[in-house]
Amino acid sequence: MLAETYPHNNLLSHSSNFRNNMVHSVPNMSSTAVNDDDFDVRQSSFSAYDPNRLSAEGSPTMLSPWNQSSPFNKSPWYKFDDDVPKNIPQNGLIGSLVREEGHIYSLAAKNDILYTGSDSKNIRVWKDMKEFAAFKSNSGLVKAIIISGEKIFTGHQDGKVRVWKVQSKNPSNHKRAGSLPTFFDIFKASIKPSNYVEVKRNRTALWIKHCDAISCLSMDHSQGLLYSASWDRTFKVWRVDNSKCLESVKAHDDAVNSVVASVDGIVYTGSADGTVKVWKRESVGKTVNHVFVQTLLNQESAVTALAVNKSGSVVYCGSSDGVVNFWEREKQLSHGGVLKGHKLAVLCLAIAGNLVFSGSADKNIFVWKRDGSVHTCLSILTGHNGPVKCLAVEEDKESTGSEEKWVVYSGSLDKSVKVWSVSEMAPNLHHMAMNNGQEDVSWDSIPSAKYSSDGPSI
Repeated sequence: MLAETYPHNNLLSHSSNFRNNMVHSVPNMSSTAVNDDDFDVRQSSFSAYDPNRLSAEGSPTMLSPWNQSSPFNKSPWYKFDDDVPKNIPQNGLIGSLVREEGHIYSLAAKNDILYTGSDSKNIRVWKDMKEFAAFKSNSGLVKAIIISGEKIFTGHQDGKVRVWKVQSKNPSNHKRAGSLPTFFDIFKASIKPSNYVEVKRNRTALWIKHCDAISCLSMDHSQGLLYSASWDRTFKVWRVDNSKCLESVKAHDDAVNSVVASVDGIVYTGSADGTVKVWKRESVGKTVNHVFVQTLLNQESAVTALAVNKSGSVVYCGSSDGVVNFWEREKQLSHGGVLKGHKLAVLCLAIAGNLVFSGSADKNIFVWKRDGSVHTCLSILTGHNGPVKCLAVEEDKESTGSEEKWVVYSGSLDKSVKVWSVSEMAPNLHHMAMNNGQEDVSWDSIPSAKYSSDGPSI
């Protein structure tokens, strides 16, 4: 295997006017006809809830032309370059980690530690661009990872949430600490007939168990609650300290592709049925209930990703049509507008400070900067040779009050993880075009925000 090397400048304009003034990274692969299922997001109701698709072998991903995974071996990942110049561009590529092990489906980052999950059975841990640790699950296709203190939660294609614990004396050692639901809780619940619910065509299952792939995990750290969303059309609520399933909510008419817990007990879910729904947590003693509040969006295109900023004031939704919608909670969740630019489905979203990152099946990552309701496209991070499936963002250690910088991790179906440096002070594409003497550039010619007064009904 050959190590990959890339130019540092990875700003690419959607308009051909900019291409002569910016450096391309690795050329994109020739376009091929790829099925929607290759992106491992349920797009429609067709077989969206099929109990026969519980294993990784039966998943749409395993049938994908992207999937040509090789057996696990201990060959090293390939770093970008040990001698990366200190004066890298404000928004550019730091490094690229590549292993012929499987497509990257999930990422989680905390305190300079990066966890990566793929359609192999291995969850890898990275520190300073080097492999720090690894642990193996009994099920392939790690679709979601979330970190909570010394615990790591992973969501899998087989419908289970697995729990891992970092050993305090040896941080590189991760031990399996159980799964959700626990074996004891399954046994206890199975005794009562009332604990069985109908899931499909007269088939019943325990309400505490997901009976299809887990698509997403989210955490309310203040309440110690974990949320898991599934292709079985439900989301479930777990108490982290005792591994109990507190509630199962039949949320949508099709696969739930995303769940996000926000402030004040608000939870958002997005589905292949084209809707985004808002739920409010109500707690009475040990009882937890999530009450439906409203539907933010109802469209034909599948909802593929959700993200909420730290204060909970803005909600973003990515769709299979390549559009990002957003709503502002301060205005009673009124529709704020749409961000257009991606040519294919938006598969993942992340938020850091005033920046919004959108990863797409078009292989690009758009960096948007929010100023009130106005969003400007700062840059496009290019270099992946496959759909960008997941994103994670951490504050850069070099970040200052005058210049906030972020380290962005992107995982792709090209089997690589790329690491980017992004600054909120970077010039946006519009200003760069003007500086290059292209005064006739309009907002329509570059992937910036398009504002709509007749947005989706609320």
